[in-house]
Amino acid sequence: MMAATARHAVATGGGFAARADFRVIIPSRIRPWQSRRDIKRMNVEYHYWDSPRLGQKYEMKSFGHGGVPMIAFPSSDGHFWDYADHGMIDACHPWIDSGQLTVFCVDGRDWETWSNLSVGSWDRAARHNVFDDTIASEVIPFIHKKMNSSGRHIIVTGCSGGGYHAANFLFRHPDRCDTAICLSGVYSTKHFRTDKVDDYDYSHPAVYFNNPLHYLKGLSDEWYLNLLRQSKIILCCGQGAYEEECLEETRQLSRILDSRQIDHWMDIWGKDVNHDWPWWRVQIGYFLGKIL
Repeated sequence: MMAATARHAVATGGGFAARADFRVIIPSRIRPWQSRRDIKRMNVEYHYWDSPRLGQKYEMKSFGHGGVPMIAFPSSDGHFWDYADHGMIDACHPWIDSGQLTVFCVDGRDWETWSNLSVGSWDRAARHNVFDDTIASEVIPFIHKKMNSSGRHIIVTGCSGGGYHAANFLFRHPDRCDTAICLSGVYSTKHFRTDKVDDYDYSHPAVYFNNPLHYLKGLSDEWYLNLLRQSKIILCCGQGAYEEECLEETRQLSRILDSRQIDHWMDIWGKDVNHDWPWWRVQIGYFLGKIL
């Protein structure tokens, strides 16, 4: 076994107390994930409908039978089955099995939006807005109906590109969810596929308002600010392989949130913590254990 040291670099308000260094014990060799349990024992449901907004079939899968709903966005160009296929549901199972958590794995649309090189940035952003509205106006009402719930007590989460989606959704819809767990996220669209460096026209409102590193700097609407200041926002990133851009933007986002007096917890893990699923499985379990 080896111990990985991680520092809780920033822990400000929002119900988060400042913490010292801690040690996470993980296997000395991280192998491709293999389920250690039979998730068939969970309440697993497949959901789909013809989305009037997307104009096409929309799919997602849920795991659990009660508790707090958590929307899991897939990573870049991912699908609704990826979260379970990479072992993230297994990592969440203590809270799912105990009835504290139900995970809703939603389908992505990056291939129609930020990764679609056949159209310009305005069109990519406009299509993303349709996807965003689908989550806000179709998925969340579906969750409330299924869970017999209401209000904004919903967690959003994602890894890598999914971390972007989780953060962007909370910042744009703080009345629909109150907690974000963002693992190794990027917080601007420039990291999605592009055919040239300056491809994204940030002067266009549809592009600007999908880039948290841009629009949060100028956020002055007290309605948004008040709700965001009541939210739990977790930004986690390692310092290992392939985390460089994510680490830079995680720190940048933290500084912007500080400037808007928005409480959050930035948690920077060790230099052996890489941009990959084995670490995200450790991290999601760690943070769920802190907030549930």
